[in-house]
Amino acid sequence: MGSVKDLKVIKNPSGAEPGRGVFEFSDRYSVFDWGGMPQEIRDKGRALAVMGAYFFELFEEAGLKTHYRGLLEEGEVKRLGALKEPSASMEVDIYRVIRPERTGGGYDYSAYKDLSGNFLIPLEVIYRNSLPEGSSVFRRLEKGSLSPRDLGFDSVPEPGSLLEKPFWDVSTKLEDTDRYVTWEEAARMGALSEDEVSRIREVLEQVNGIITRAASGASLENVDGKIELAFDPEREISIVDVAGTPDECRFRFRGMSVSKELARKYYRKTGWYSRISEAKSRYGPGWRDRVPEPPEMEEELIEIISRVYTSAANAITGKEWFDTPALEEVMEEAGRRLG
Repeated sequence: MGSVKDLKVIKNPSGAEPGRGVFEFSDRYSVFDWGGMPQEIRDKGRALAVMGAYFFELFEEAGLKTHYRGLLEEGEVKRLGALKEPSASMEVDIYRVIRPERTGGGYDYSAYKDLSGNFLIPLEVIYRNSLPEGSSVFRRLEKGSLSPRDLGFDSVPEPGSLLEKPFWDVSTKLEDTDRYVTWEEAARMGALSEDEVSRIREVLEQVNGIITRAASGASLENVDGKIELAFDPEREISIVDVAGTPDECRFRFRGMSVSKELARKYYRKTGWYSRISEAKSRYGPGWRDRVPEPPEMEEELIEIISRVYTSAANAITGKEWFDTPALEEVMEEAGRRLG
């Protein structure tokens, strides 16, 4: 499935019918598109599954379609409220993944013109509520691929600026390296009608509102986040993968990141990160072959990040799934160690 979770296929999707599968949320983590890092973060998988299930159930209560079926416990598929213990296994509907063909000049998305439904839309859609330091937005502003007016500003905003209204962003999903595209290009790639693009943006707006309200209840700021979508067999939009977790969203607690951004912060200070940045710019899709294996992080720091995930799961869902300190205490500790 990927570097941080696995997919067990129970039933493959066909041309007209979705399949069924189980996400196994692992304790692996990834930064800077590297893939699995050399260590694991204890209980990260169970914390992510619990938060993901919590938000899927909130989305469904709001009338949004999702591919979520429930979490697995003792061989049964259960809603979150019926679980005795946190589970890392989530049963979902699965849809066809149609990968664009690589061409000399990029990627060929023409296959999407002949699809009626039951497939993953080849995009990641992103909401942005503010512009934290390190956001990719600032690199795009510098390159000129994004203008301040696109974001509602007359001049280049400062890091940390709040957006007057959320900015809806979109990037590729199934290419070797994700890249930001315009909504017009996204529509052409996915063979989307104007109404479908509008509906995608409506879903994104609803998701942002739901996550923002839940995060606020846990004293968290919902800075930005992404969702993935599919067309079901009737070509209605369904939220897939997982959403609302610290791996899909950038949450902040009193200005500190509540996510694997803590690991990114650590690795940005290493020579390994410098090698990655250089290799990406020089070698394109083959950059990973030019970079050595990442160094290990101190075990104490790994444990702090573990507590960030488990404490966030408790705070967001309002239930003590994990025996871990309160989020405020954990974030204070993270701040002392990682700055």
